[in-house]
Amino acid sequence: MVAQLPVSRGKFALPVLTAIVVGSMVGGGIFTLPGSLGRVAGPQGAILAWVIAGAGMFAFARVLQLLALRLPELHGGIYIYAREGFGNYVGFLSVFGYWLAGCMGNCTYWVVIKATLGAYLPVFAGGHNVSSIALASAGIWTAHFIMLRGPPQSAMVNLISTIAKLVPLIVFMLVLAAAWNLQVFQANLKDTVGGTSLGQQIKATMLVTLYTLLGVEGASVYSAFARRRADVGRATLLGLLVVTIILVLVTVMPYGVLARSELAGIRQPSMAGILSAVMGPAGGVLVGAGLIISVSGAYFAWTMICAEVLFVAAHRGDMPRIFGQANDNHAPVAALFASNLVVQVMMIATYWSSAPYYMMLQLTSEMSLIPFLLTALFGTGVLCRERMRGLRRARRPANLIIAICAVIYTLLLVFAGGSRAIANTAIFYSIGSCLYIIARKEQHQRLFNVWEKAIFVGTLIIGAWASSDLIQNGLPTPGLAEFRS
Repeated sequence: MVAQLPVSRGKFALPVLTAIVVGSMVGGGIFTLPGSLGRVAGPQGAILAWVIAGAGMFAFARVLQLLALRLPELHGGIYIYAREGFGNYVGFLSVFGYWLAGCMGNCTYWVVIKATLGAYLPVFAGGHNVSSIALASAGIWTAHFIMLRGPPQSAMVNLISTIAKLVPLIVFMLVLAAAWNLQVFQANLKDTVGGTSLGQQIKATMLVTLYTLLGVEGASVYSAFARRRADVGRATLLGLLVVTIILVLVTVMPYGVLARSELAGIRQPSMAGILSAVMGPAGGVLVGAGLIISVSGAYFAWTMICAEVLFVAAHRGDMPRIFGQANDNHAPVAALFASNLVVQVMMIATYWSSAPYYMMLQLTSEMSLIPFLLTALFGTGVLCRERMRGLRRARRPANLIIAICAVIYTLLLVFAGGSRAIANTAIFYSIGSCLYIIARKEQHQRLFNVWEKAIFVGTLIIGAWASSDLIQNGLPTPGLAEFRS
């Protein structure tokens, strides 16, 4: 028998839910955006990329809002929607992929912190030596014990760090506004970016923009803690609006200060290099401090999300029941431990890697593609059924159009990821399916129906082929090489 989620697990008001969204979206990626987009796109390409990403993610956020209102009994965010719409095994793939993406993202946060400190403290130079890994390990488990005090306390830490991380971003935008030069911007408009078309520029930025927008679903994941169910959708849209405005300004404004070729070659985090060019070394120190605060806050937010998703999945019977354990503070102890343990293992593995940040960054985006697509498809299906049944609330065709736009956007993301993204995810899904088998046996439930068995076998075949290719040819060059320091 599947255990039920606790009825009352805390009360998050709208500001706290919004801070979870902003805190999980604003991480280390925003500090690399000017250089990463400047490497592959001019101002026109960057602006169009954000128009597409902003519109697509708004449509996705609107789907989350509608689902929160239509199906208030469903908690756990985008995973539970995949399960309800496509069955147990597909739901498991969604929760496992989403959880692993969060853990990979958390690993990149610690790599960024170590690399930033290494620029000022020689003992951490390189970001993946023994001293750096020891520092990151201490941080991982310090954060772990703070989070054991329960989601409300962890959310308050996230709220404070979210406010703190916005300060250097605001300073960056104000400094660039004062230094902005129309002639420099016009010259960048004429830059051909090596002869690449606008379509190629936009495709090259899609996984980059997705990575920086991940976390928009944070309030949905914590819907069980919302004081009012309607606040989940409000926090999602409000957080997305705030972060999108910041991302667009941070991306576009540097084109009015430095030539695109300079932006492309600037050392990461590029925001620090830009401020150093405008206001001297003090600018780089300011951004470095802001980056550490920002990444630390994002780490808290994402670890909370990872643990909560695993906890809810265990109570639904889609993960082994051990992950459903909670302490007296309602903290999901086993899920939290598992999430941080995965980050710790990945952190140790960075010792043998020359470019862990870039590969993890790409994998984080790739592992998020299927969960996002399934949620958009489920939301569209819900709205279609409402219209077919003639329900009064379904008479607004705009909602269905928005949901279809969300599907189109997520399909474009899968296209941008390409066959390599599908192959990479199949490797992890093949390994992770062991957890699904354990969970089903614990529930004394049938493992697969016919079409789930076909998906399982297909996943194993693609995963085996991808693993063989990996062994023969080694790790591919990260598609997000524009993040290189």
